Amino acid sequence: MRQTIPLQDQRWIASALFHAGRLRPDLKLWYEPPAPSLIYHQAPSPDRFFNHRLLVWMPYHLWKFRLFCPACGKQLTGYGLHKRARKVLDIDRYYLMVTETLRCTVCCLSYLSTSQTVLDQLDVPHRRLFRLILTQRYACDIRVIRMLRERTLGNSPTRLVKQLRENHGEEWLDRLAHYMEECAGFVNRPSLLPVMCQKPPEPIDVPTSKWLLSVYGRDIISRIDHIKASITSTFGKILKMDSTKQITKKLAGTAKGTAQWVTSVGNETGQILISVLTAEEGPGLDTMVSGLINRYCQAGVAPPLLLYVDCGCCIEKGQSKLQARFGGWPDLIIRLDIWHFMRRLAVGCTTDAHPLYPVFMSRLSACIFEWDPDDVALLRRAKREQLQEEGVPVITNDLVERRITKKELALYCRRRTRGVESTTRHIDRLLQELKGEKGRDLMGVPLLDTVRIEHIWRVQMRHVKCIQDPPGVPLYTETGTTTTKGGIVLTKYRCARGSTSLESFHLHLNRFIPGTSANTLNFQLYLLEGLNRWNQDRTAASISTKSSPLLTYSGQVVQSINTNSLKVFGEKLVPTFQPPAQYTGELIGVDYLLSQTGQPLQSMDADNEQTDQLLEEVNVDEKDEGFEEDINEDPTLSFLLEDEANCNPPTIHPVNPSSQPASSPSQSAFSQPATVFSSQLAAPSYQSAFSQPSAHSSQSAAPSSQSSAFSEPATAASSQLAAHSSQSAAASPLSQPSAHSSQSAAPSSQSSAFSQPATAASSSQPTTSTVQYAPGSPTQVPGELLAVDDQNIPGMDRVDRLAEYLVELRTSTWLTLSRQQVDDIVCLWQSLLDYDKQRIRFSARHQDRLTTGRFRSPKKKAVFTPGVDSLKRSVLASMASPAQWPDCCRLVEAIFTRLCHIHRSPRRKGKGSLSRWSLILEDYRKIRQLILSNGAIMQDTTLQLVEVNQTTLVQWHNGRVKKQDERLLLQGIDLPDPLDVAAEALPPASVRAVAPPQVQGDQHVYNLPQSTAGQARLKRRIVSNSTEVVIPKVPTPRPIIPRPVGNLQQVPVLPSTSLTVPLASHSTPTFTLLVVPQNPPTTPNLVLPPPATVSQSQLPLPRPYHRKVEANTCRKCGQFRTAATGHSQFRGTIYCPVTETLSKEQWLEQVKKKK
Repeated sequence: MRQTIPLQDQRWIASALFHAGRLRPDLKLWYEPPAPSLIYHQAPSPDRFFNHRLLVWMPYHLWKFRLFCPACGKQLTGYGLHKRARKVLDIDRYYLMVTETLRCTVCCLSYLSTSQTVLDQLDVPHRRLFRLILTQRYACDIRVIRMLRERTLGNSPTRLVKQLRENHGEEWLDRLAHYMEECAGFVNRPSLLPVMCQKPPEPIDVPTSKWLLSVYGRDIISRIDHIKASITSTFGKILKMDSTKQITKKLAGTAKGTAQWVTSVGNETGQILISVLTAEEGPGLDTMVSGLINRYCQAGVAPPLLLYVDCGCCIEKGQSKLQARFGGWPDLIIRLDIWHFMRRLAVGCTTDAHPLYPVFMSRLSACIFEWDPDDVALLRRAKREQLQEEGVPVITNDLVERRITKKELALYCRRRTRGVESTTRHIDRLLQELKGEKGRDLMGVPLLDTVRIEHIWRVQMRHVKCIQDPPGVPLYTETGTTTTKGGIVLTKYRCARGSTSLESFHLHLNRFIPGTSANTLNFQLYLLEGLNRWNQDRTAASISTKSSPLLTYSGQVVQSINTNSLKVFGEKLVPTFQPPAQYTGELIGVDYLLSQTGQPLQSMDADNEQTDQLLEEVNVDEKDEGFEEDINEDPTLSFLLEDEANCNPPTIHPVNPSSQPASSPSQSAFSQPATVFSSQLAAPSYQSAFSQPSAHSSQSAAPSSQSSAFSEPATAASSQLAAHSSQSAAASPLSQPSAHSSQSAAPSSQSSAFSQPATAASSSQPTTSTVQYAPGSPTQVPGELLAVDDQNIPGMDRVDRLAEYLVELRTSTWLTLSRQQVDDIVCLWQSLLDYDKQRIRFSARHQDRLTTGRFRSPKKKAVFTPGVDSLKRSVLASMASPAQWPDCCRLVEAIFTRLCHIHRSPRRKGKGSLSRWSLILEDYRKIRQLILSNGAIMQDTTLQLVEVNQTTLVQWHNGRVKKQDERLLLQGIDLPDPLDVAAEALPPASVRAVAPPQVQGDQHVYNLPQSTAGQARLKRRIVSNSTEVVIPKVPTPRPIIPRPVGNLQQVPVLPSTSLTVPLASHSTPTFTLLVVPQNPPTTPNLVLPPPATVSQSQLPLPRPYHRKVEANTCRKCGQFRTAATGHSQFRGTIYCPVTETLSKEQWLEQVKKKK
């Protein structure tokens, strides 16, 4: 044992476990090493800085467990400590583990307490105290493997190894720093002799990721019975069947290239009933289907009502093959998945890049479905209240429907199919509308291929009846409610229609297998573990009872707790757990494939040598991304609403300001029409953007002499022109493009088209104009007199006036604004509607968790203020604020719309050129700097000109142009309403179950042995049955009288009466002092009893040895290791004719050479 224990731990472990060379009787399970001293008075030793914890796993010695030999059934007895101590990998460092050897005195077999033979005899609570998984060289703590069980994106064994190395490295460096600091203190002290310090021991390396995966496989094997029973205990009323080819590429080993499909069957809650690898998809599924039918029959569960498939739903005449395959369920209704039906029609499109392709798919969905009127009306009411809270002045029905997103529809509204006749009529009308000239884009490319779409529709028309909702089958289940700020309660629904949940599962299924490939055994283990965890997560989401905070995927420990709590308290402490039914014997995963190809099924015995070898064969050389989160999106809703919130990140919505800006004395003059005189910069002259160009080469638009649309022309005099003429030649520092224009940002939402033609005017000399404002409050103006934007929100004309005035400031060469210009801007700001004067509400730019990319994280709630890390990275990485999109508010969007019409092309500058976007941003930053540097405007208004860079500008412009082109193409096309409601309300939805359904039939039997702690019979000395008297050994007492003169000494002698006292008597013997001469020494006159005689019949007879097998068994082939089977051995080396490729003579010569 000394060779397997690190040198720094040998002293304290020997002191803790042994006393006087013997094992201590009062051992503990865990031993903490001695900590370093607080103060050292001499150079320290590194032992206490780098020692390890100790686990003493000795159930026989610690708890006195009664353990039995599996060969003969006799009790095992302790045989001392095992000679080898194991190093166990933990999360942040290693610890040591020692165990005991148990021996059967009858058959002379020895067992370690860490063997599965001994562990299986312990009760579950004591068995769980042994949290190790052993391999030949290392041992691993179960806490490390728990970090590998959740197969999420980024949770690869390579990442775990890096994390362990970091944890071990930092822990080791902390201890090393402590030791070196103590040693350095003594080295720095003055002394006669140099201080010699011992070097620290070398750290222990962390094993590779391949070793971690092999340990993970052993962990799955220990729970394989529960996993299989749980999978075959899953049922459902609405089934879905789908196949994929993606995961078959990861199968390696002997079965590589034999699997063509992975077919899975799920239920209405998303659970997976069965998932198999098959060599063929058609008749190869007969065994799987028959196994499902037998499962329902054995459990006494009612057959399912509905089955969704992606093909083979019906034929023109007779019974389809799929219907014959499920003949055991004659009442089963087979339906075609609607998304697959829509994709069949989409094949008739010329290209999915056509501008009308999203419109075609959305209207095709509207031809099939109609919405529940009550649900849609309630959602519209809630959305209308939300718009009122945002301060939208005029709320129309069209605006409300534009703001409803597809996620809100899928979550809060139910829908149903229209019926065969209505669906056929609507689809035919849609195809006829888009087949002609109306289906062409701006380049004349048609959306539909006329010949192809007519053939597809003629063939697929018979499947319209296969996509209809069966009557009497509830497809929706209530999952909860949401209460809005206005008190409206919206009910959440989960839909069981279609097989899209299996599409999501197959995406996850490809991530269950870590690495790039896996042999048959590892593939099967990873697949079964993933299925079990997937089903348990779906079960917790399908019941209304709050899930237990104690999450576990192991049923043995929970069953043990419930069994004991029923005895103690009369109730289950974990009532949501239902033990699975007994494993039905169905072939799952790779086993199904092996049965089809005729290969033998693989063994799951952890003690098998072949299993050990297969567990070590793993491949994790490439990246491992786990699986992404469950996103149950209905693809038939993907193009339903063409609003900004559906296709892009959420825009920045305005919110009501807490307080309006205080009015300044200068604002009172603007309640009536007034004349404005500009001193530094001419007031803008409002010319259409489509007027004649300017003669100035440096500007893109010429000054206009036209009067403003909202003011009368007037003459203005400038009195301060001469004072500032000397400063007009100074170059403005704002003319340089911003250095932060390269900031990246997320895609912008679609912007609204500008409502009026943008005007621009520029002049190198100041001009004069008069600005006249309409009297009265802006809210007093009738809504029909106000211009609206693309969403029918009024007040766009006033926004455009302010934007036009601000755009004219781009020609200024001054760094400041005059008082008159400030008054003009404040007046124009006050004329805006309250909706446009609200502060901008900046939406969260951070992500609570990664939903895309390589390192996706699981669902979890943030326990800190969200966005703080993103804010720190933004501040540290850049000197500017994060860029926004121009459509964050209508004013900024109007400014950029005008600037885009002014700068339509690049401008040459020397040998190079400035791009169009650089010119736009240059002018906008001039305007922004003038506004932000003026305290009066910032105090009297809530004007917010946000930072915009080239990326967000280009994204906004491209999206705006595409949206305009789409609206142009939709003009004059008669399409169905995307949010058509049904004439009658849908039947009420189902309610979630309170608890998981009870499983009928025989339940899975867990190995729950009774505790035998304290019942072990310890080893005792053999005692004779004779009644002969045995003299007890009496210690020599001290003399109680002075030593007499002479050569005499006192000898204690037992009286003769004590010889007749039997051994079992507890009477105290008396003593007599005899005086005997000392020289010569003589033997005391003791009367000793005769020696005890034991008869021959009373001696224990040796037990005869009876061999239970004819010969030893070969581990390689399983046959008897005899000459009859061709086996041979030479000095402990076994020759097996089944596995050896050499003959016996050649093998013998080769072995002799090695020996």
